[in-house]
Amino acid sequence: MGLGTWAWGNQLLWGYEEGMDGELQELFNYAISKGVNLFDTADSYGTGRLNGRSEQLLGRFIAESSARKTDDVLIATKLAAYPWRVTPGQYVSACRGSLRRLGLDQLALGQLHWSVAKYAPPLERALWDGLAAIYDEGLVKAVGVSNYGPRQLEKIHTYLTERGVPLASAQVQFSLLSKGPQQQDIRDVCQGLGIQLIAYSPLGLGMLTGKYSATGQLPKGPRGLLFRQILPGIQPLLGAMQAIAEERTKSSVSQVAINWCIAQGTIPIPGAKTLKNAKDNIGSLSWSLKQAEMDELNSLADKVPRAMIQNVFQTS
Repeated sequence: MGLGTWAWGNQLLWGYEEGMDGELQELFNYAISKGVNLFDTADSYGTGRLNGRSEQLLGRFIAESSARKTDDVLIATKLAAYPWRVTPGQYVSACRGSLRRLGLDQLALGQLHWSVAKYAPPLERALWDGLAAIYDEGLVKAVGVSNYGPRQLEKIHTYLTERGVPLASAQVQFSLLSKGPQQQDIRDVCQGLGIQLIAYSPLGLGMLTGKYSATGQLPKGPRGLLFRQILPGIQPLLGAMQAIAEERTKSSVSQVAINWCIAQGTIPIPGAKTLKNAKDNIGSLSWSLKQAEMDELNSLADKVPRAMIQNVFQTS
């Protein structure tokens, strides 16, 4: 199944607050009107308690929009692994729960949210069987994985192929700050096996938006600590991104970061909390990076002294 040319990160629903439904509905409708048709979410987004708050909101937005569910909106959701799910049957039940919350008969893409190879390897095969089961039962058009490293990705691809189940996608953290050897290996494996690479955190948690500086106000908590460690070393990269943006009318640093991900063959899923963010992100589709610009960005990114910390669940 083709995943299209663009994906919209449903991370905007992570920060749900009472009274925001109207604004989020407006944002959703705007994205649909601009041709954004793939929305990524998870049954753990919204509260972290697997009650699917994000999925519930998406279902409401679809129902209250003019979009036709089967033609205009493709929903990709991620289903949590162990310790919440242990057997293939539990994975099927989880998928049915997501469908109920979304008000859909079938998902465009059902994804294993993370691998358990690092902390519960005997259960990995059961979860793979769960992916095969939701495909065989017609609950999803395609299946994918998230936070899989290159070797584990090859293993699950082989296993699912033997089951007659095509692996459509692999979702990992991927950006100008997350382009180390392992991420490049994942991209190469995806290209070799015909798996679509989906890039989450394409804006480096916000560090690649131009909004933050090494001497300015930073987010609080662990995120702020990470920013203090990384931002001082990425100023040359940010400067080049700003110069590229200024050469184009109404472009932004964020659009440069998103364009870089697209040029790598990925489908980026940037988050947006406001309509302004959404318009800016979608604006990146109106232009492309030149090869000389790509070369400059890659060179400067390679020189960043401290790269982004990878997701603890990502396997080898």
